[in-house]
Amino acid sequence: MKYILIALGGIFLFLAVLGVFLPLLPTTPFLLLASACFARSSTRLHQWLRTHGTFGRYLSDFEDGRGIPLRGKILALALMWPSMLYSMVRVPLLPLKVMLLLIACGVTIYLLSLPTSRRD
Repeated sequence: MKYILIALGGIFLFLAVLGVFLPLLPTTPFLLLASACFARSSTRLHQWLRTHGTFGRYLSDFEDGRGIPLRGKILALALMWPSMLYSMVRVPLLPLKVMLLLIACGVTIYLLSLPTSRRD
């Protein structure tokens, strides 16, 4: 099971890195999944991810309950809403439009309910 979790963590980390460059692929959920897999399988990989130069600070702040930076919240919402609205315009079925709207509202509520870290 340990090796399966390490492999999954690697896949999720790869997808998180892709999400930095591809606008509709979410970075944060994949990064959190990678961290969870590494936390349960390899303390060395989990610690490496928590101290990583790009992702480490945000990940450790989130995992330690300090929240996410205000800039991150604003950026996430500023990128999510236009892409969701565009998708709602392009999707022909009303139930899918409603589902996209509910997802966007749910993510917005979740992000705004998280604590805001003071290190910006």
